[in-house]
Amino acid sequence: MTTVAPDTGVGTLLRSWRERRRISQLELALRADSSARHISFIETGRSRPSEEMILRLAEHLGVPVRERNALLVVAGYAPRYAQTALDDPAFGALREGMQRLLQAYEPYPAIVVDGTYDVVAANRGMLVLAEGAAEHLLVPPVNAMRLTLHPRGLAPRIRNLREWRADLLDQMERQIALVRSAELRELYEEVAGYPVPEDSSPGPERSLPFALPLLIEHGGRTLSFVCSIATFNTPMDVTVSELAIETFLPADQATADHLHALSS
Repeated sequence: MTTVAPDTGVGTLLRSWRERRRISQLELALRADSSARHISFIETGRSRPSEEMILRLAEHLGVPVRERNALLVVAGYAPRYAQTALDDPAFGALREGMQRLLQAYEPYPAIVVDGTYDVVAANRGMLVLAEGAAEHLLVPPVNAMRLTLHPRGLAPRIRNLREWRADLLDQMERQIALVRSAELRELYEEVAGYPVPEDSSPGPERSLPFALPLLIEHGGRTLSFVCSIATFNTPMDVTVSELAIETFLPADQATADHLHALSS
């Protein structure tokens, strides 16, 4: 949930987003078909922006959907975007489509996570990555960050744990900067505090010229994956806006052959 101090005006919040994006008032004005003077008046509270102006500025500033609702509420308007539960009947086609996508990706691992990295869907390929994890980490809702970095999760089998861990924590920090979620902050502090084995390799055993690989042991082999993350274009619902589809692509032929052999 997003929290906003009661004495924080919408102009102050918009200025914060503009400065975070490193955009000048003039540049934002040109993008939003306005004037630098009007943007200045909004940010200083001398002018109350309309609902449409807030949404227009938020669009050009890349403000997440949840935070756009917060801007509207602070300005005295009703939230524009609904937050529908994923199991709502209205999302039946969405759930079915995601499941088909995950199944089509097998035998390679793929999951769908929400805004706090809870797994909302996964395919059978994920069993390869999750093998050997403590039972309590696999009780729904499974949290992808907790499962990956916990000492009784995947961490002991990740060959380049220090590098992979640093990348995941950096990803979480960027997300926290966007949504200012207390729940996400608590998760970050938890997983960042997990111990890292002293003998954990400081770097990948095998490097790739295009992406950091996940190197993980399975069945006496070191499997190599590159991860891609996809989100929904122009979401109109908070829940959908925070969903992410993560796919693990084999980074070498040996990994692909091993997964196909397991599936058969």
